[in-house]
Amino acid sequence: MRPAALLLLTGACCSLGFSQGSARKFSQRGFLEVNSFAFPEASPGDSSRYVAGALLRYELSYKLGPSLRIAGGLDARSDTHRQVERGFGLSWQDRSVRRPALAVRRLSGTWVKGKLTAEVGKQFVRWGKADILNPTDRFAPRDYLNVVETDFLPITAARVTYGGQADSIDLVWSPRFTPSRTPLFGERWAALPQELVLHDRGARIPGGQQAGARWNHIGRKVEYAVSFYEGYNHLPLIDAALVPALPPRVFIAREYPKLRMYGLDGAVPFGPVTVKGEVAYFGSSSRKADEYALYVLQVERQAGEWFFVGGYAGETVTNRRSRFNFSPDRGFTRAFLGRAGYTIDTNRSVALDVAARQNGNGSWMRLEYSQALGANLRATGGFTWIRGDPADFLAQYRRNSHARVLLRYSF
Repeated sequence: MRPAALLLLTGACCSLGFSQGSARKFSQRGFLEVNSFAFPEASPGDSSRYVAGALLRYELSYKLGPSLRIAGGLDARSDTHRQVERGFGLSWQDRSVRRPALAVRRLSGTWVKGKLTAEVGKQFVRWGKADILNPTDRFAPRDYLNVVETDFLPITAARVTYGGQADSIDLVWSPRFTPSRTPLFGERWAALPQELVLHDRGARIPGGQQAGARWNHIGRKVEYAVSFYEGYNHLPLIDAALVPALPPRVFIAREYPKLRMYGLDGAVPFGPVTVKGEVAYFGSSSRKADEYALYVLQVERQAGEWFFVGGYAGETVTNRRSRFNFSPDRGFTRAFLGRAGYTIDTNRSVALDVAARQNGNGSWMRLEYSQALGANLRATGGFTWIRGDPADFLAQYRRNSHARVLLRYSF
């Protein structure tokens, strides 16, 4: 069925439930959010200093019986910087260069029977145990229009989970590839030289399927999981062709190579702290794609109203093939990563995120303060600071340090 027809069917089921006095089976929630960014510096190719946007998100859930539940969600967006499409067609695939003005965020059916859970439809699939970087999280494309303020994108998939408290196995199959959304050419997060004339030749979206499996074990003193993924990398290789001219012209296309991942993650409590680790090896049959391993080791602690997470993310390249790629997960490796937060009271909190390259060539810091202004309204303000060598992945965005204000009304 088309997405619009499925949404109408969900709404009809909900209406039927109400007519039969089954309002307890129906739940809904959502929020209206206004977000604004102020940049002290102009960026090459993008002189804008202020960007604002609005997001309306609505989510619903309806139980059709003791074992079956339908969940749906819609996103409606607008902005001042044309990062959002101006048309109002309903998007299902999440393959557009810009964010869709109206999109199906989720539409899936979940069936539960004993130790078996099956979910089919548009959904979110998250793997891994680390908090600061997840190398094994292969079914989780992201929106990178703002590289340091990202959101996960849903995928169309069938997911089956079987198991109890000690052992479980998770099987995922996705018939349709969903790529991550990359920064727009001509805007500050693309970080491209202004002297080049760029021509976007679009994306070469693969038509194959993706599949994966993950086995998780929870013991008395240790928790660990083994995972496998076969499909495509949701982060693209950049195929660039230079045409000599004045000024030089560059034709750029995005392609998504084959990817096979073998992963391992675990967590072990040691008294006041918990140690978590995650490692994944990535192989590819593509002659253009690197083969490499990513790993994370972190320590976390909760102390009263404080929480601390700190660790190191690393990378080992076993076969270097690519010339150009867009890979934030690799860009945040070979760095010390940390997160800290303090809950002042029930209405106020403060949080700090940092990343510092081991060679000192790049650093990123984000400080945020959040306060509830009532039962449904919350305001968040903060500042992001980026500095370092322009050749470093983090520091190439050094002109994008910014202040941010967010207002969210929840219902």
